[in-house]
Amino acid sequence: MKDDADVGPDSAEARRELDDRIQGASPLARDTLLPGSAGHSQAHESAVKHVTGRAAYIDDLKVPADCLHVALALSPVAHGRLTGVALDQVRALPGVVDAVGIEEVPGHTDIGPVFPGDPIFVEDEISYAGQVLFAVAAESHRAAREAVKAAFDAGLVTIDERPASLDAVAAAERGEFVRPTHVQQRGDWEAALGGASQIVEGEQFVGGQEHFYLEGQACLVIPTEDEGVVVHTSNQHPSETQKLVAEVLGIPFHAVTVEVRRMGGGFGGKETQASPWACIAALIARRTGRAARLRLPRGDDMRATGKRHPFHNRYRLGVDERGVIQGGEITVIGDCGYSPDLSDAIVDRAMFHADNAYSLGAARVTGHRARTHTASNTAFRGFGGPQGMMVIEAAMDDIARRVGEDPLTVRKRNLYRRERNVTHYGQTVEQVGLLHELIERLEASSDYWARREAITAFNAGSPVIKRGLALTPVKFGISFTAKHLNQAGALLHVYTDGSVQINHGGTEMGQGLHTKICQVVARELALDLDSVRITATRTDKVPNTSPTAASSGADLNGMAARDACLRLKARLFDFAAEHFYEGHALDREGMRLEDGHLVAGEGESERRIPWGELVQAAYLGRVSLSEKGFYATPLIHYDRDTGQGRPFYYYAFGAAVAEVSVDTLSGEYQVSRVDILHDVGDSLNPAIDIGQVEGGFIQGMGWLTSEELKWNNAGRLISDGPATYKIPTYGDLPPVFNVALMEGHPNSMASIYRSKAVGEPPFMLGISVWSALRDALASLADYREAPRLDTPATPERVLLAAEALRARHSDWPPAFGEQ
Repeated sequence: MKDDADVGPDSAEARRELDDRIQGASPLARDTLLPGSAGHSQAHESAVKHVTGRAAYIDDLKVPADCLHVALALSPVAHGRLTGVALDQVRALPGVVDAVGIEEVPGHTDIGPVFPGDPIFVEDEISYAGQVLFAVAAESHRAAREAVKAAFDAGLVTIDERPASLDAVAAAERGEFVRPTHVQQRGDWEAALGGASQIVEGEQFVGGQEHFYLEGQACLVIPTEDEGVVVHTSNQHPSETQKLVAEVLGIPFHAVTVEVRRMGGGFGGKETQASPWACIAALIARRTGRAARLRLPRGDDMRATGKRHPFHNRYRLGVDERGVIQGGEITVIGDCGYSPDLSDAIVDRAMFHADNAYSLGAARVTGHRARTHTASNTAFRGFGGPQGMMVIEAAMDDIARRVGEDPLTVRKRNLYRRERNVTHYGQTVEQVGLLHELIERLEASSDYWARREAITAFNAGSPVIKRGLALTPVKFGISFTAKHLNQAGALLHVYTDGSVQINHGGTEMGQGLHTKICQVVARELALDLDSVRITATRTDKVPNTSPTAASSGADLNGMAARDACLRLKARLFDFAAEHFYEGHALDREGMRLEDGHLVAGEGESERRIPWGELVQAAYLGRVSLSEKGFYATPLIHYDRDTGQGRPFYYYAFGAAVAEVSVDTLSGEYQVSRVDILHDVGDSLNPAIDIGQVEGGFIQGMGWLTSEELKWNNAGRLISDGPATYKIPTYGDLPPVFNVALMEGHPNSMASIYRSKAVGEPPFMLGISVWSALRDALASLADYREAPRLDTPATPERVLLAAEALRARHSDWPPAFGEQ
């Protein structure tokens, strides 16, 4: 066991209690000798299917010949009243079999995932452009879409349009919130500001982001012979969809089975916002007795679904002469759209991460949840954490320019450290030594200081092209902040030929979760990976599951799968000790599974029984070869009344160095080099984890640079497809892209084989690109000022920032003839 010096007493005690259950007598994951088991690089379990086109997504599923196709009528206005819909006339349109609105719903009409506020169809008030007014089911997809268009063209839908509220800051000032304001506070922040040698303050706008999953929102619902339905859906939260479908139909939960084999991407956009489409399709399936398929065209998908929350951030911090934060206040305003959805937890997480990796001292952090007439914004990789981190990273650059130091120097001075290791919400930051070592290693491996010197010299002689460099860290808390979601189940079957099937509550969206779970089972049972098969996530196999979100998929479900294996192994060992008796009982205490065998004893007395023989004997001996597993994360708690607690089981760390070149006359720029060092503890699968780090970084870079959401003055989304919304492409990859995993630092907590989550933390490494852009622009002011640079930092925004700096700090460009 690693030394407990870098963890708190409660963590150390919990780790000791769980250690035998987590680690056992086995080596660390990376030392495991069995190829393909946890700790080894292994191809994604569906990789070949992905590249050959054999992987089945929702639109690939075969359907009954009489399957209906569903199209949605979306509101063309952002705010108003629905004064009439002539559904009887819609049903009479060519090819139409049924049309449903709010009056046709037999059960619940509000499908808010946590708090009420999300009607399945508009009843009276229209709250955003893209809200569902009614649905049409027809014999073909084309007929359904044409019927929707015909309904609008023929005036069968009448709307009284009203002014829309689209400004989140103005909404907050008017007190228009979807949920109450929350405050986290530690220490006397006002005294810290009053006693500081200087005050640094600023504000920023952080734009939202479209999920742009390759597979859009889609589902297929088949009615069963009773009153129920089977729902095939591209969905991160099958159990929630099961609940909502049942409530909409007015039937018990057990009458609804939800199945998810894989998604063509999710990123949080299918955590809550995949459910409405399943509810609508299920309603039609039960009314007609026919299967119903619903898939949203890209434009409808982008208009109807929520995004990453845009944020308006403000900070006022007191610092000493060295730029070390003494305390202050931070305010974040999340643009939540029209309803709560997950905004309470998302703004909470932004508040939790408003410190990133730095000690704020005595600080108050306030989070507002503003209501606007846009689609209800929702989960997106990082879940508010990235937006919160942006405010303190902006402050780090601003402080550095104020005190005349390199931004990396100021960042290092403000990092959490042993004497200042408690957050503004009262959690002790453990493994601070790892955080410092990681940054120092990256600082050295990326040649940061030599490159800084070269860039400064280059900029001094280059009036137009400016280069920038930035190293930014990441400290990301791992756990659902809603405590009850930190649980998982698994179901393990061993068949009489020795093959193994595992099912768990997590969903696969391309991130490799199923692969890692198979590796865990293969390791525990000492089998080749080919012997372990994973099955589709289904609510009738593992019930009451949590969403695959919060980076916790492998942590929770891996532990549940391992628990099932441990229980089954114990039963098989007990059986073997009695059954394989040859003059004396086998040594039960020393039993182990090794390379496809049960091994008992040592040396000359060693007995090796093949796995297949053991399984067959157990079956004949009437020993159960099936087991369920369960896991609940220990220690975590948070008191919203006091704004204090331990909401996270542990933190994942990382850091990135980005170098950019900016044309300050056009605003165009290039990312020329990126170096990343990321902490995943002892990796379950280094190849998959590196892929997650690479993909997360690029997606984070896109959020901060090119992905711009635009609404017109009437509140209609106009960046509603790939022609107007620009995600990063292959050509945006930095020419030099060095990615490495931090080795030699297992998780200090008793996670699955001491690994750490890798889904969300790498996303925030992209902040380094934004900070490097500010660094390049700061050279226009001789590094005396870091410009305000809202995101996404498009070339237009970069150019405006460059011109503003030049206007304040130079008389460039020179007149003709003064070259």
